[in-house]
Amino acid sequence: MKIATFNINGIKARIGALTDWLKEAEPDVAVLQEIKSVDEAFPRDHFEDMGYNVETHGQKGFNGVALLSRLPLEDVSRGLPGDDSDDQARWIEATVMGTHQAVRICGLYLPNGNPVPGPKYDYKLAWMERLFHRAESLMAAEAPAIITGDFNIIPQSEDAATPSEWEGDALFLPESRAAFRRIVNLGFTEAFRARHPEPGHYTFWDYQAGAWQRNNGIRIDHFLLTPGCADMLTDCQIDSAVRGRDKPSDHVPVWIDLDV
Repeated sequence: MKIATFNINGIKARIGALTDWLKEAEPDVAVLQEIKSVDEAFPRDHFEDMGYNVETHGQKGFNGVALLSRLPLEDVSRGLPGDDSDDQARWIEATVMGTHQAVRICGLYLPNGNPVPGPKYDYKLAWMERLFHRAESLMAAEAPAIITGDFNIIPQSEDAATPSEWEGDALFLPESRAAFRRIVNLGFTEAFRARHPEPGHYTFWDYQAGAWQRNNGIRIDHFLLTPGCADMLTDCQIDSAVRGRDKPSDHVPVWIDLDV
């Protein structure tokens, strides 16, 4: 089962680029972030015609997450537990059945948190606390599960081409990275690092200052796997070439392959 995550930075602006990549990469499941669309305006028919089941958790103008799956999506839920007053569309999850094994797929768009200090950073840390508790529940269930998406976290210095540029940024502050490690340390495997321990791999390049041309990127799109999923992991790659195409997102797809 090939599962991908892709922050598309607006479904309206990126539908062509997304369609081309889906045809080329042929993921079984695509977890999307920043669809920037209400559910009713998402081009569901377009992707259903391509053979995908579609589930969205949208929001007008910003945020928004979605699941596209060639396999049935079961037990779909929307919204990260822990705060009923949170109206930002940043979390969606569903169960997908492989040939022999079901996998719970949780897609997230974690808050950016800038500027620091301030309410946006407080919200980021509070959201990560809620994520920790959801991650605890997934581990306690002892079933194969994945948390994936745009985490807006640079885990380590080697995940940035120029770490000094990110000092003081919410994505790289010690408190942010500690909150990420706390989740990983529940027993999750960070899939890309498990397969590629070397530096120099990125998933985001800013539109400004020729970041892509200079390869001045950061790695902030991740897959966290429960032990049951980690045992089935056969590959994890970044489709970095997508960033150099016409009208690209500032993120690129990351995908894993599971033997399920």
